[in-house]
Amino acid sequence: MIPVYNHGEAVGAVVNAVRSHGLPCVLVDDGSEPGCAGVLDALAAKDSAGIQLVRLPQNEGKGGAMMAGFRAARAAGFSHALQIDADGQHDTGDIPRFLELAAGAPEKLICGTPIYDESVPKGRLYGRYATHIWVWINTLSFAIRDSMCGFRVYPLAPTLALIDSVRIGKRMDFDVEVVVRLFWRGMGIVNQPTRVRYPTDGVSHFDVLWDNVRISGMHARLFFGMLARLPLLLWRKVAA
Repeated sequence: MIPVYNHGEAVGAVVNAVRSHGLPCVLVDDGSEPGCAGVLDALAAKDSAGIQLVRLPQNEGKGGAMMAGFRAARAAGFSHALQIDADGQHDTGDIPRFLELAAGAPEKLICGTPIYDESVPKGRLYGRYATHIWVWINTLSFAIRDSMCGFRVYPLAPTLALIDSVRIGKRMDFDVEVVVRLFWRGMGIVNQPTRVRYPTDGVSHFDVLWDNVRISGMHARLFFGMLARLPLLLWRKVAA
């Protein structure tokens, strides 16, 4: 599953790499501009048996696109969805390893743990650590090594049960919030190191001001949610 918002120059190579592993692909067009939308149309037309194009009429954010993709994948009969970003930053050569881990632990969330090269913006790299610390506080655990990487394998049934019952942020806060809430619900986490580079087409949709505001608000909400779950989280630690 690939959420796409104006990554027309990079997404074709990502789709081809995913398809080379024999995986069907759900492309979610998150209200892209006409040029990118045309690229997605061409990809879907060229490989109609292997690519399903889901089109959102307006941009809903990465989380909104992911939710639409989850529902489309489940409706198509799939039990799991491998998420990968459209900009080419993730190493598609690691896909078999992610699938192997998911097959061995189908009830768990497989989370990419980035290994960065020199292309990573230092401000983004250091900023991630603040989120890591909040996630460790809000889960009372180091089980989630990286909560922001968009290379994952989700079990669809429990993930959809979560997003259908709880309001989750639809933009760049989604990746963090969904993994914390799945952990709260008892889902196990498997962390898989994977190489990450920034990005092939030079397009980033991270809004430094507003996405950081959203993420800060999300951490605050999760903190109070953690307090409400504190006895359960502490009991889990003792039982483990």
